[in-house]
Amino acid sequence: MANQIRLTKWLAASLLAVFVLGLLGCDSRPRERIVSFDGLTMGTSFSVKWVAEGDARVASIRAEAGALLAEINRQMSTYIADSELSRLNRAEPGHVQTVPAELMFVLQEAQRVSEWTDGAFDVTVGPLVNLWGFGPDGRIMHAPTDEQIEHLRERIGYRFVELIPSTLKVQRHGEQYIDLSAIAKGYGVDALAQLLEQKGIDRYLVEIGGELRAQGLKPDASAWKLAIEAPVAGAERIAQTIISLDRDAVATSGDYRNYFEEDGVRYSHTIDPRTARPITHRLASVTVIRPTCAEADALATALMVMGEEQGYNFAIEHNVKAFFISKGDEGFITRATPEFEAYLN
Repeated sequence: MANQIRLTKWLAASLLAVFVLGLLGCDSRPRERIVSFDGLTMGTSFSVKWVAEGDARVASIRAEAGALLAEINRQMSTYIADSELSRLNRAEPGHVQTVPAELMFVLQEAQRVSEWTDGAFDVTVGPLVNLWGFGPDGRIMHAPTDEQIEHLRERIGYRFVELIPSTLKVQRHGEQYIDLSAIAKGYGVDALAQLLEQKGIDRYLVEIGGELRAQGLKPDASAWKLAIEAPVAGAERIAQTIISLDRDAVATSGDYRNYFEEDGVRYSHTIDPRTARPITHRLASVTVIRPTCAEADALATALMVMGEEQGYNFAIEHNVKAFFISKGDEGFITRATPEFEAYLN
């Protein structure tokens, strides 16, 4: 494992809920085929696939991709004690800290989505994620008390983090703890896609932990087929529906794999920053298609927090391509926005 990138156990804020189907298909141009490699990063798996006439560049691109993902981890992981983000989180309130351009970009994107969703997405929710046993501090056996929740609630709020992009400066006005796990995997997907495009590759599918970005067609001139996973607990992965994609990015968020139970009450890992408590609605998962995976990742989390009605209405109002799976009295209920329906098979 010495040559592999450093692994971390990031909190999975989104699910391994989209996977590739019918990868090779019927090759109408025999010289072309799909070349690929995969590995581990951010506590999950990743894969990179593209259309080529040979595999001469696989080794070099694999090495560059590994270094790229390792650098993203080094900047944005809360599980690496000396990461740029961990250093920022340890700084005294009011301290102005310089951060790398990549981290600044992700913080800006997170803040933009927070403002857009009126706080349903908030990267300062980290202390509550930890309090509820879904962060670096590990699992808990009992739900926190109201007093513990309200004490931490004072530290939550993306508006308490000031960004100065022109000088790459960040200032936390209080003891905010920033957790980028609901956007950093998406950013990693975008970074891998950009790497391929810089190599002149314009037909690809890249994925980290089920978050994907696609461009172009497969060798048989068909779109990439992806399965949205049914929100069923257990090891077996069952497709709820299939979509076709030849551009844009896909991310899914859900609450059916990461939770704990106490006295018959099920506590989801999805924490609503507005209430400081796990979500309680019937939405099981939501899948979002956007031009970038960072935005899709963050928006999927925000819609998951909002729930089946508020989330769907937000998606309709803002022309967001989204697919909702909710728990019904007998099985699951699915609903897609009109813009998403065009992708369904």
